[in-house]
This record gives sequence, structure tokens and C-alpha cells, in this order.
Amino acid sequence: MIRPLITGNWKMFKTPRESLDFVGRLKEALSDIRELDVVIAPPFTSLYPVGVALKGSGIHLAAQNLYDKTEGAYTGEISARMLIDVGCAYVIVGHSERRTLFGEKDKMINGKLKMAIQSGLKPIFCIGETLAEREAGKTFTIIEQQIKEGLNQLSADDIGEILVAYEPVWAIGTGKTAAPEQAQEAHAFIRGVIAGDYQEELADNLPILYGGSVSTDNIAKLMAQRDINGALVGGASLDVETFVRIVNYKKIS
Repeated sequence: MIRPLITGNWKMFKTPRESLDFVGRLKEALSDIRELDVVIAPPFTSLYPVGVALKGSGIHLAAQNLYDKTEGAYTGEISARMLIDVGCAYVIVGHSERRTLFGEKDKMINGKLKMAIQSGLKPIFCIGETLAEREAGKTFTIIEQQIKEGLNQLSADDIGEILVAYEPVWAIGTGKTAAPEQAQEAHAFIRGVIAGDYQEELADNLPILYGGSVSTDNIAKLMAQRDINGALVGGASLDVETFVRIVNYKKIS
């Protein structure tokens, strides 16, 4: 059985001081969590102090991005080695905002995935279609393209280190959410593509998260779906009480 995982992506919110206040309260609220993994992804400026604060807590640290080179004259970028040194175990790769706002293409995302894996980070590989693509009936075509190009030249062992996050772009930060059945259909398709390209056992053990306006109102229904193994939470992860409720989704009636 795949262990559930809930990740909070803070995006460009919270100073180091605000991050430490959040983490202090989060650790206290989740001190008895055992049945799932919790990951938070603060902005780069908060990674080091948050990494120190999380030591021994059972809550894991993620970065929101990385560059596909080990070091060099790349102003404004950050390497996998730097992320590991401040305590990161995970890194988000290919988030829709990186794709749409900063022009990241599948080839670049593929390079970042390779760098993360070879450096010992677990990448959360984000894929998903826009509203126009969904309305044009291209959802599965886009998802398959992103998977095949993003995972190009990765081995079965590499795939075993990856988590996939399906995030329909039209549902991110809009308040709109894919219906649980829509999300399940996409997750099942993703698992099928991986099974076809690699092997069924590998696909069966692949954690696939759902991201897109996840909230306390929909998390329980989403997590009840067969192929949804966790969530990539955006705005709702910025409030401690709300995020704790999402993590404790089994208690939501």
C-alpha cells in the first residue's frame, strides 16, 4: 500500500520569522501523526531555519524548485546540493506556475528531475492540463506528453524515486476543483502510462498526488479515490489550523 503524503507549497509567502512561527505550531499540532507523511515547501529564504526547526519532528522539508546544474555562473538559481545541505528531502519540479509564468518546458523539467534524483532528492513531478486543453478534449494527450518528455531517459530505478502530482492548471488558485471522479480518472490514466512505459508493479507503487484548490471541504472525498495517494496543497497550506485539518482528513466527516 502506498503511504499517503500531504505537501504544503507555500509559494512566495512567509518570511523566515513567519515560517518559524508556523512550523512551531505545526509541530505541536502534528506531534502524534504516524499514518502518513507531511512535507512543507517554504520559499528559499526560509529553508535553512525551517530545516533546523523540523529536525526530529517527522515533518519533511521540500524546495519549490532547483536548477539542473551542480554549480556555476547561474545568477538567481539554486542547486540540489545546496538544498540537501539545508535539510531538503523533496523538491517540487515542473509546477504549472513554473511552466506558465517562467516558460519551463518539458526538456528543462526532465533535466531538473535527473539532477534531483542523482543528487538524492525526491522530486514531486507536476503535470496537468490548462482549461483550454481540457475543453478541447486534450487532457490525456497533454498528460501523456508531459510524462513521456519529462521522464525521458529515466530508468525504472529512477521512477521509483519520483512522486507525481496531477494539478489541472484551471483548478490552481481559482477555487475550482476537479471533481473527485475527474481527478481519479486522470490519476488512473497516469498510472496506466507509467505501467505501459515501465512496468505494472512500478506503476502500482507510484505515489500520485492531487493538486488544485485542495481544501478541508474536498480533501476527504479526494483521498477516498483509489488512485489518489496524497495532495499538493497551495493556499490552504498557509494557515496552520486549515493545513492541520487537511492532514487529518480522516477525521473530517
